[in-house]
Amino acid sequence: MKPYSVSIIYRSLNEEKWLGESIAAARLQRLDNGQRPEFILVDSGSTDQTLEIAMREGVRIVHIKKSEFTFGRSLNFGCEAATGEILVFISAHCIPSHDRWLQNLIRPLCEAKAEYAYGRQVGHAVTRFSEHQVFGHFYGDLDKIPQTELYVNNANAALLRNAWAKIRFDEAATGLEDMVFAKTLMRDGGRLAYVADAPVIHIHEESLEQTKRRYYREALTLREIFPEVHFHFGDFLRCAAAGVFHDFSAALEQKRFIDEAAGIVAYRFMQYWGAWRGHNEHRILSRAQKESYYYPRPKRRRRETAAAEKSPKPSLKPIGE
Repeated sequence: MKPYSVSIIYRSLNEEKWLGESIAAARLQRLDNGQRPEFILVDSGSTDQTLEIAMREGVRIVHIKKSEFTFGRSLNFGCEAATGEILVFISAHCIPSHDRWLQNLIRPLCEAKAEYAYGRQVGHAVTRFSEHQVFGHFYGDLDKIPQTELYVNNANAALLRNAWAKIRFDEAATGLEDMVFAKTLMRDGGRLAYVADAPVIHIHEESLEQTKRRYYREALTLREIFPEVHFHFGDFLRCAAAGVFHDFSAALEQKRFIDEAAGIVAYRFMQYWGAWRGHNEHRILSRAQKESYYYPRPKRRRRETAAAEKSPKPSLKPIGE
């Protein structure tokens, strides 16, 4: 195994709640070569205590303007600032589960078995029941080194710097910049790996509206990655029903059906409604619309809300109509 240096890159916007705990867990990691990773935070305009936490922890901060933010561009900023041979990406609301998370995650890269690896994700106590089922579907108990299917997730991933330099993340993608990168990497002969024993606790505390927006945003990119795949209204109904049935079965098995039934229906509806809209709406997003998808809307005073509701609504017609 050759020597290596590691940079851990976070992206943030108002992540004060979990960032400190995430960094603390990452600093406990033990690398076989004795080196310590560097820490970089790419911040897009936090107004809470995120920056203070990062500075207190000795994390190097890179700023990106909110108006310039995309998921891919912010990662490119972080990769450019990093000095490591291996670039590790972790969500600011993900917490490594044990002190071998980092070493296990990067091992396929160090052993030249892959260029891009991702680790397991599990839910937190505050995570919605259906989100736990989603994690269970995508992140199993067994390694895939290398992995044949096209899937990777930057909430918990590691990438060789020289592979990033050749491709870079797509700065126009509205989501799934990891999948866009992986598709190009695999097309050029690169390899992916899944490491089951590199887990993080991924803490989603989204509202149902934010959940819908996330799946909508990802579907806009997914249809570019897999243009041959079409998600029709019948698929929305079928997938939503199947998701609810699966989760109901799991809830019954865990004796949590009464507590979780309503939330299961709501989550699966919003998940697939967002996916259906993203697959079937054909329009160019304006800057204001991009901000509404990337950033949750702040609460407005009642008078401001009323005024906004009286304003003309933007057209959602497909281009050309």
